Amino acid sequence: MATLFRMPQERSAPAARAGHNPGIRRRARFHTLTVSEVRPLTADAVEVSFAVPPELVDDYDYLPGQHVALRVHLDGAEVRRSYSLCRPPAPAGDGTGTTLSVAIKRDEGGLFSTWAQTGLKPGFPVDVMSPQGTFTSGLAELDGAHVVGIAAGSGITPLMSLAHDLLTASATTRFTLLYTNRSSSDVMFLEDLAELKDRYPTRLVLHHVLSREQRAAPVLSGRIDEAKLRTILGTLILPATVDEWFLCGPFALVDLCRAVLADFGVPRAHIRFELFTAADAPAERGPRRVQVERGQKTYRIEISLDGVTSTVESPVDAHESVLNAALRVRPDVPFACSGGVCGTCRARVIEGSVAMTENYALEPEELERGYVLTCQSHPTTDRIVVDYDV
Repeated sequence: MATLFRMPQERSAPAARAGHNPGIRRRARFHTLTVSEVRPLTADAVEVSFAVPPELVDDYDYLPGQHVALRVHLDGAEVRRSYSLCRPPAPAGDGTGTTLSVAIKRDEGGLFSTWAQTGLKPGFPVDVMSPQGTFTSGLAELDGAHVVGIAAGSGITPLMSLAHDLLTASATTRFTLLYTNRSSSDVMFLEDLAELKDRYPTRLVLHHVLSREQRAAPVLSGRIDEAKLRTILGTLILPATVDEWFLCGPFALVDLCRAVLADFGVPRAHIRFELFTAADAPAERGPRRVQVERGQKTYRIEISLDGVTSTVESPVDAHESVLNAALRVRPDVPFACSGGVCGTCRARVIEGSVAMTENYALEPEELERGYVLTCQSHPTTDRIVVDYDV
């Protein structure tokens, strides 16, 4: 899962507590939290909740739409995965702590997701990173706003939190959800969506599209392709009435939605989207071992993190990423997916230059200011300086 959109504007919402704005990027840190509940959602998906003690409440304050990275050791190796928070932030400040909840869907052959379905139990300790991400509402005014979410499968997770928050924040906000799955048995949060619909019958509109089940309306049956999407946008959801769009799912669906919405004249700034990978890799895609030999030509990489500067040499022939090199001298450098998707390893290049292999998490405006994804960045000058604190 990863974010790729414009930074949100600040707004007053239930998630924003006095003296702290969780929407501003913060230094990502892990703390060990205890699993408080594992709730089945479908045959292959669970909601996992973590208890946040009172002393860590501020560290885990978040805006609806943000995500956390989970870190465990499986089969003798460190495994990290990122998951969106599926519940709106709970009120805090009474000294009793709070709760974080994520939804995990099993991927065929997925090491972490399979373990979460079969081995994760209440009372189990898991390292949870402080919330990150900018898949949050940028609307400065919610009264009378119409927000639309388009999700596939587990892409519903951040939209659950966003829908709860937006509908609660204003008595006149409307939220429309277009949610596609293979069959009705694959629909995550089915009961939760029904309860939300009962609570806001006139302001929440749900459109379930099932690719392998026939529905009464032909437009809601079958896979969402360009023709079907254009029909939906010409009949069920009129783009001219929408103030903000949230897209969450696999790349193909998100890319299709963005292209079609552009044809309908929707400004790019009104579209926020998040990608998730289609499969959970069986092995961790984290740092690889690189050894510097005497006499090798190297790049000199200087890293600033928490106000401390560290230096590491990276062999030119190794073609390693800045993140990979940084982890040899600073194991606390933040990262999660290592695939250019989540944006956790974001840093700014102060001196020198790099080339990025993939980028699914930074906007052109961020690139212009010198920000890069260090997991995908490779030095192109003899010396580079990157700052994780900026």
